[in-house]
Amino acid sequence: MLAPEEVQRMQADALAAIAAATGLDALKAVRLAHAGDRAPITLANAEIGALPPAARADAGKRVGTARAAIREALAARQVELEAERDQRVLIEEAVDVTLPWDRGLEGARHPVTIMSERLADVFVDMGYEVAEGPEVEAEWYNFDALNFPPDHPARETQDTIFVEGPDPAVRSGVVLRTHTSPVQIRSLLTRPLPLYVVSPGKCFRSDALDATHSPVFHQIECLAVDEGLTMADLRGAINAFVEAVFGEGLQTRLRPDFFPFTEPSADVSMQCHVCRAESTKPGADPCRVCRSQGWVEIAGCGMVNPRVLVACGIDPDRYSGFAFGLGIERSVMIRHGVADIRDTFDGDVRFSRALGMEA
Repeated sequence: MLAPEEVQRMQADALAAIAAATGLDALKAVRLAHAGDRAPITLANAEIGALPPAARADAGKRVGTARAAIREALAARQVELEAERDQRVLIEEAVDVTLPWDRGLEGARHPVTIMSERLADVFVDMGYEVAEGPEVEAEWYNFDALNFPPDHPARETQDTIFVEGPDPAVRSGVVLRTHTSPVQIRSLLTRPLPLYVVSPGKCFRSDALDATHSPVFHQIECLAVDEGLTMADLRGAINAFVEAVFGEGLQTRLRPDFFPFTEPSADVSMQCHVCRAESTKPGADPCRVCRSQGWVEIAGCGMVNPRVLVACGIDPDRYSGFAFGLGIERSVMIRHGVADIRDTFDGDVRFSRALGMEA
């Protein structure tokens, strides 16, 4: 192994392998094969100690020269391959810095959230306060204080989701609130009069899921209790609300209805904000919002039932009040022409981006 021609052959083999390496991984393999601990030139170097003293110097010089040549060739090839790699990266992984830097899609607030805040702002501008309450509510706040009799159908499990059944001792259970009216009761019990509050929030009912019903939905209700309030004040508040949300110049109408917590009661309809009742005329194009009827039902309203005032410790001979409420999802559907309530909670980002960019 230490013969001059053998050392020359080892050096030549190593230099040829180094020159043939086409990548950094291949060069690493060559380094292990021709300069590692088990490489032929390394093993030859280990044999120098077995030579006679007179021959060691000459053999050591030959092996050392060969090993130095191999190391230099490895270092030079390393530089060449790294330069080739960097050049290739610049070409293959080039980035167009002129492209828009923000590649993420713009998000949007949920249309129900926007509508809830928009409706609340309308009442706040009229001097109302925003009131909130728990979603898990005592049955007394949800029904008894609102003049629901014990045998009212709404108090059955087919309509109401009970968390705890009624306690025979107090005749009151715990329910997921079916409307935001319990917030009004809590406000009457804790806030001074006169009282003007608006209460947006989530509600729950045992409804089958379909295009117009959902077991989880959002409502907003307003309540005003003061001396001398009449149906005329209620009508004025409704007109101001409709003009602020759906547009100016829309007519409204009240038709008799029944709610246990208001007397008299009415349902509120407004002139269709899309066709302005033009679709009711002969030969006019049909309107999918009002179904060519010219009117859209939007809310229920009425004067606060004196029994509700008495339940909250308020003198009905001195104070009167009015209240009205509507579904927020339904308001979104009316305003934007949405046909299926399930679109409001399916989580499709296209729905939010289309309707959730409103200022």
